[in-house]
Amino acid sequence: MGVKADKAIATYRRMRAQPLWRLLASTTGPTVIGLLQSHLYESERSLPASIFHERIARDLEELRAQGEDFPQTAQAYVASWLADGYLERRFPAGASEEEYELSTAAVEAIRFVSGLAQPHSAATESRLTLVIEALARLAEDTDTDKFRRIDRLMAEQARIDKEIDAIQKGQMRVLPQTTALERTREIITLADDLAGDFRRVRDQFDQLNRDLRERIMDNDGNRGDVLDSLFAGIDLISESDAGRTFSAFWRLLTDPEQAATLDQALDSVMSREFVGQLEAKERRFLLRLTRTLLEQGGMVHEVLQTFARSLKHFVQSREYLEQRRLNHLLKDAQRAALALKDEVRATETLQYTLELTSSRLRSLSQWVLHDPSLQALPGQMAEGDAPPIDLESVSELVAQSEIDFRTLKANVLAVLEQRSQASIADVLEQFPAAQGLGSVVGLLALGSRHGFKADHSETVGWVGGDDERRSARIPKIFFLRERANELV
Repeated sequence: MGVKADKAIATYRRMRAQPLWRLLASTTGPTVIGLLQSHLYESERSLPASIFHERIARDLEELRAQGEDFPQTAQAYVASWLADGYLERRFPAGASEEEYELSTAAVEAIRFVSGLAQPHSAATESRLTLVIEALARLAEDTDTDKFRRIDRLMAEQARIDKEIDAIQKGQMRVLPQTTALERTREIITLADDLAGDFRRVRDQFDQLNRDLRERIMDNDGNRGDVLDSLFAGIDLISESDAGRTFSAFWRLLTDPEQAATLDQALDSVMSREFVGQLEAKERRFLLRLTRTLLEQGGMVHEVLQTFARSLKHFVQSREYLEQRRLNHLLKDAQRAALALKDEVRATETLQYTLELTSSRLRSLSQWVLHDPSLQALPGQMAEGDAPPIDLESVSELVAQSEIDFRTLKANVLAVLEQRSQASIADVLEQFPAAQGLGSVVGLLALGSRHGFKADHSETVGWVGGDDERRSARIPKIFFLRERANELV
């Protein structure tokens, strides 16, 4: 066996002990991966502890009813997944309880298994085109010969002029639907990988933060290189390779021009006919793409800023000196214990009493539940108005719904042919909500993008799937005839 094989075997043995491989190799792996994927990957990426425990307990009950053996409680299984490195537990600022989310290992395990369950060919025309275009762009951008670059730009200009002439003559080439679908799925895969890697970036910052603190603690001198840099005002986490790379990515993602380009491109793609052949979850992913990138990227950005601030405070407050003193005391205690280990037997009674601190425990029975009815005024309870639907809720509903935007746009345009402006209630008066609440939500989504929002609200009605008439109070948004071309 060659040296290369020895090295590979050693690497795989080390990886075999890590959470990703242990999860895949576990006898309960399929169940655990399925449960984690269902609750913390597909729709929500983090859950408060109480909700997560409740949902896992409900799933375990169903599994037991099917004859599977899960003798422990949901809390016990969640605790073991946490200890095994499949879950992470955080306490976000302002939250009332801790939240659970998947570890990087669990996310990679889910993506790996999902790829096996639904394999797709890597040798596609779209992927090859991406490679060729990226290589060609790299060759152009690194070429220092100005004459070659000018020649290439002129050739590109000639090609563009030729294409414009062809379009003006009615010879427009449109991408076939099969190719467009293939290219869209490549984009979804690429964007999904991008969003998934944010967790790995956050872990890199976490590790970097710990490494820097350990270097400060282990440096016994008055000043070390890390301390010198921090006292000089250098943000070591932001200035790291990972920090610079992510900061550049974040600037691009939050650039107004780039964001507008992304939104416009997404809107255009979603209006194409071939999008109807995508699976529902693929369409939802595209609809939520901008929000997902901003949410995941924003979380990493906040972590980067938090670590940078906490490291700076750790040094400026001289907290590290106390930590260093405690570290020395612990090492002194370890050295003293090692020096006595041959003189004192493990079972020998030490003539020493150690006073431990403790907190006072109180009984739960001292707390009395609050009964609101004891303070309620006599009389019947009045029926309240329906709560208004805010535009943020609309965005969430749109992302989770299958709304026929094509028909809704046609309805709005038909109404605008008769009048210069129309509210959502005006549109629904002529074209009743065929999809019930979905139609209302769809019109709100269109209005938030292409309409004018007034300062007051209006009430709209529709008939639900159970033939019951319902109503809701929504922000009053007007569609304007002069902006009708945005709906085409």
